[in-house]
Amino acid sequence: MHSLPGSSLFKGSTTGRLETCQRPLQGKEELTVRKEEIVRRENQQKRHYFYQNELQNMARELPGKYQQRLPYDLLSSLANSLLDGTVFEIVRSLQEVQQLEERHLHTQRVKLVNDHKAQRHELQKRHKELLQGCQTKPHNLPIVEVQIEREKETMEKRCEEEVKKKDMKIIMELDQKVMDQQVMLEKAGVPGFYVTNKSIDVRIQMYLLDFITRLGHMQPT
Repeated sequence: MHSLPGSSLFKGSTTGRLETCQRPLQGKEELTVRKEEIVRRENQQKRHYFYQNELQNMARELPGKYQQRLPYDLLSSLANSLLDGTVFEIVRSLQEVQQLEERHLHTQRVKLVNDHKAQRHELQKRHKELLQGCQTKPHNLPIVEVQIEREKETMEKRCEEEVKKKDMKIIMELDQKVMDQQVMLEKAGVPGFYVTNKSIDVRIQMYLLDFITRLGHMQPT
């Protein structure tokens, strides 16, 4: 049986129509993608402007010596680093860890102070018993009084040294925590953060963290 004339043309014409239909569809998809990209970039630019403007306003609240260390380029770079939201999450996580650590250190210090109070109470109780024993042996009173005074001085000196030692340990742990935060933020590429122990640089970084935290609670308009 012979093929009908034009049967191959029908297939060809169908393919031609399909290709003709696909090209406009592909064009529409590309146009949609381009529009979405334009909208995304516009929104990103708006957020960047919002963050930068707010950062400049916050910087103006600071004393002059700190404002000088927060130039336009630094604030603009910081605003750019905030666009994808990652920095907000990092700062929030670091703050949560720091708060837990500070509570832990505070609890340790309070426990030490309370232990000292209990020790003083027990010593006073024992001294009272010694003085009561002198009622039947009054000739021992001067010796007991000297002993009591010496033991009180020894205890106060020991307690003071233990508290001072605990405070120094707390300071060292907090300093280490600051360094860990600096390393984390520097690795994350957050402008203005690097390892330093210079008081003015650390203060600037504290202000920047405060700025980021405040911006995290704002919605770009």
